Amino acid sequence: MHVDQAYARCLRDARDHYENFPVASVLVPAAMRPHIAAVYAFARAADDFADEGVRPAAQRLALLAAWRRRLYAAAASPTDTLPPIAGEPAHADAIFLALGTSIARLQLPVGCFDDLLTAFEQDVTVTRYESWYDLLDYCRRSANPVGRLVLRIAGRIDQQLDDWSDCVCTALQLTNFWQDFSQDLARGRIYLPRDTQHRHGVSEDEIQVGPTPGWCDAVEDVVDRTRALFERGKPLPAAVGGRLGLEIRATWLGGMRILDHIERRRFDVTTYRPSLGVGDAAWIAVRLFQ
Repeated sequence: MHVDQAYARCLRDARDHYENFPVASVLVPAAMRPHIAAVYAFARAADDFADEGVRPAAQRLALLAAWRRRLYAAAASPTDTLPPIAGEPAHADAIFLALGTSIARLQLPVGCFDDLLTAFEQDVTVTRYESWYDLLDYCRRSANPVGRLVLRIAGRIDQQLDDWSDCVCTALQLTNFWQDFSQDLARGRIYLPRDTQHRHGVSEDEIQVGPTPGWCDAVEDVVDRTRALFERGKPLPAAVGGRLGLEIRATWLGGMRILDHIERRRFDVTTYRPSLGVGDAAWIAVRLFQ
């Protein structure tokens, strides 16, 4: 397979399953899209491996370990392929040809991809977080590497940009947790840390019966912390500039808007899942250039 075909296959993955990666947006410079798509395809497959309920935990961890071996083989030589493993995507060779090429051409740090895999492995075995620090450590590996990789794909290597990006990416990950709280709860997973629960005098038993005042106070607590992270990362879009800066600004506004919706519902995330609609798109568009 030619590398251009491999990138085209990764772009198809990104456009068919677009979530939080800025691949499909017309704001992202065209030259960046194939490389971001390769990152997405790699992470999408690994996330599917970790997805609970699909395979036994031991099998999911084995798939992630094999995916890590493929990562390091591709980083060493993009055209070398390892034997296929049961359960991997049929186009795995295309993913790693594209990813290995991007790593080589752009000097992307392999450690960022490895961090993502450690977060996916944690998803297999961890369903509760004891402290806010523990949750932030998870975000450091599950979300922050994506922002840093996008910056490097854009040719931006700067510690201040990385710091702002980490704040935005962590805030986006946390926002997704509060947005999907009821869905995660149904799957037996709670991201709201136990130390925050204890500080507000609530327990998991209470949340099973609905949004008690104490639980809503606890959600307000983590929403406020998430807003603070967004604010710390607010300079990033202007500092990056150009079309990528606009994409980041739109994403930042979208995350803040989700938090606004949660606040309007008095922090009830057990019976209500906030989402962005047409009106929110207009709200974001008005503020995009402000």
